[in-house]
Formats: sequence, structure tokens, C-alpha cells
Amino acid sequence: MKKLLLLVALVGLFSSFKDDQLTWMALGDSITYLNDHPNETGNRVTKGYMTRVVEKLPNIHYTNKGYNGWTAVRIAQEIEKLGLTKADIYSVFLGTNDWWGGKPLGHFTDYQTSTGNATVYGSFRIIIDKLRSLNPAARVILITPMQRADFVYLTNFKNNAYGSYKPKNGQSLESFALAVDSIGRFEQFPVVDLYHTNGLKVKKLVKYKRLKDQKTGQYRNYKYPAFIDVPFNPETDEYPYPIGAVNMTYDGLHPSDKGNALISKQLVRVMGKY
Repeated sequence: MKKLLLLVALVGLFSSFKDDQLTWMALGDSITYLNDHPNETGNRVTKGYMTRVVEKLPNIHYTNKGYNGWTAVRIAQEIEKLGLTKADIYSVFLGTNDWWGGKPLGHFTDYQTSTGNATVYGSFRIIIDKLRSLNPAARVILITPMQRADFVYLTNFKNNAYGSYKPKNGQSLESFALAVDSIGRFEQFPVVDLYHTNGLKVKKLVKYKRLKDQKTGQYRNYKYPAFIDVPFNPETDEYPYPIGAVNMTYDGLHPSDKGNALISKQLVRVMGKY
């Protein structure tokens, strides 16, 4: 009898453990993609935000659906080709490439009335509808885009972009973050607002940008905002973010280990409740 009771208890414990396992599908752009491709960061990143989350919450198992350079608009256009599957938790971390790529944000009514992928609001509706079709009971977490300093790609200096301190195509990056927040409030989804996170303000993203002084021709370390109007020549200049410049990002845009740790901390607060 004692053996039978022990067996029943063990089976119950195992079943409880199995039931506690959760699947997480993370949909995003390069910030998500790089979690599993640290070699593409020049190994400046050792652990992305997803790896850090599951270290803290080992009952959660992630699938990386990050697409390097993709926009919310493109995700919406390609949504049926991405191999998205049923999960217990979905996170959506998009918007920064839409802003830089000049994709029209649109209006909240584009989300409400499902106007399609011509706008970012409409694209988010396509994405959310797809996730709901996969699992109507899933938890959905929205993550706003981060602020950006001047970005310079580590292995191709010609791939560069100015920061979120000024508009692109008449649109501020903050307006994209506010759009994500408005969708979250409407749907009653938790929103991880990275744009307005104090530790990720533009002045904290890099310690400095190393550029040539236009008067002396010598390299100097310029802190934000002093580097804004100092020119960078991708043909002749050295990489402007040496290791010593790394702070919350390693290249002005993509989170460093320090940045990923902060992002994961906010996600753990939300996902730990599940």
C-alpha cells in the first residue's frame, strides 16, 4: 500500500511538473534574432534577453522568431510563411525598423478596423490576429522599440543610421512606442515599455562615440549629445564604438549584455506571473 501511494505521489508530482512547462514564441527583429547569433555581434554579446529570461524561469522554453532587419509591416506581409506555431506565450518586439524605414505609422483606427499592412497599426492587427488564431488562450506581451543612438554596423560601416533624437520621414520613434502601448491598453496586454525605461535613455546607450575632431583631425571621444553633428566617414574612419564605448548597446542600437539584462528583468516581472 505504501509503495502504491508513493507511486501515485510521484506520478502526480511528474504530471504537475509537466503541466508547469510553458512555451514562448518571441517574434521580433534583429534584437531578437541576435539572441541566438552572438557571433554576428562580434561576440560583444554573450547572452541575449531570451536566454536570460529562461535562466530565471526554467519552466519556460523559447522559440526565436527574430528576423534581421525586418519591420512589422514585412512580418505582417509574410505572416503565413513564417512557420508560427501554437505557444503559451507570445512576445512581439517590433517597430524600430519601421521607423527608420519610413513605414507609415497610420492611426489607431487602422488597428481597430483591420485596414491591412499598409501601416504599422494595421500590420500589428494582422500579427495579433494570427497569434490569436494559433492559440486564443495565449498570453501576448508587447514590447516597445528602444531609443536609439547613432547606429553603425560592426562589420559594414556603410550600414549606419542616426538616432531617435530626431524624426525620420516626419515621424518620431516615440510615436511608434506609443502606438504599441495603445494597442496593449486596448487589448489589455502587458506592455514592456523600453522606450521610456530610464536605463535605456539615448544618453545611456553608449558611453561615447569616437570620431575625428574636424579641427585637429585627431580622434576624440564625444559623449551624447556632442557627437550628433560630428561627421562620420564610413570609407575612412575607424569604428566609432570601441569596446570602451559599450554601455546599454554595443553599436548604438542593439543591446549589449548590460542592455539585455535590463530587458530580461522587465520580461521576468511579467512572465514570472504565468
